[in-house]
Amino acid sequence: MLADASLDLFVVATPSGTHFEVTRQILEAGKNVVVDKPVAVASAEVAQLMALARANSALLVPFFNRRWDGDFQSIQRLLHEGSLGRLVHFESRFDRWSPGSTRRPWKDDPTQGGGQLLDLGTHIGDQALALFGRPEAVCADVTRERDGEGSNDAFSVRLRYPAFTAVLGANCLSTPARPRFHLRGSKGNYWKSGVDLQEAALNKITRIEDPAWGQEPPANWGTLHVDADGVMVTRPIEPIPGDYRLYYAGVRDSLLGKATAPVEAISAWRIARLLEWAAESSEQRREIPCDWSQEPE
Repeated sequence: MLADASLDLFVVATPSGTHFEVTRQILEAGKNVVVDKPVAVASAEVAQLMALARANSALLVPFFNRRWDGDFQSIQRLLHEGSLGRLVHFESRFDRWSPGSTRRPWKDDPTQGGGQLLDLGTHIGDQALALFGRPEAVCADVTRERDGEGSNDAFSVRLRYPAFTAVLGANCLSTPARPRFHLRGSKGNYWKSGVDLQEAALNKITRIEDPAWGQEPPANWGTLHVDADGVMVTRPIEPIPGDYRLYYAGVRDSLLGKATAPVEAISAWRIARLLEWAAESSEQRREIPCDWSQEPE
């Protein structure tokens, strides 16, 4: 495949522990590549891939598709509008009820890059970095809650920013799940339950043809509670429709030289490093300062 000159773009969607080696071969062949999350299981490996991409004039694009979730896009708009006033607390969670073993055994094998911290932690951690930038410190608890041996299946990560905190969490033993998002500000709160519907829908189809793609039913809309001169006003917030196709439209435009990549490779290094600090924090039971001075170019 790598010798085929007609192939310009490869997509790596293999088990996480193989991402580095497969992507390395693709970049060394001078091919462009989209890599599912996590791009690699260690930040040092991501840095190596970034250097290879630069040396071979190839694109290395992380598949951080949840930046195109409708609920996340709606929160970006909400923060931009300032509806909550000064943000004091941000919480993002992926709770689920999944007490049994996974259908993909490698996801429960730490030697193959398994575990919720690298899996869901990459998604919601990247969303936090996209919203707020790099935190000052991280404090985390990473553990296994289900029966039997295997990789971590639950985590709580607290990111310290100068004026607020961001808490990221996931586990497999929640029913019902807690809200997907909860934002607290000086003027009010925003609550959002349920997850973006695109992934579940894509598991059932091979081509998107629904003109209402990505739209959530009113029952799933988030709720904004704002203090208006001492009176709490509550109203539903219609979410922006999610659309993962926009990610690949961005990849297309970057290949054609019309735009930068929809997700820069440095984003993969930042979240990989952040999750390493989270694991270190959990092991040492202390807050870890974030030293971003070693970022690769």
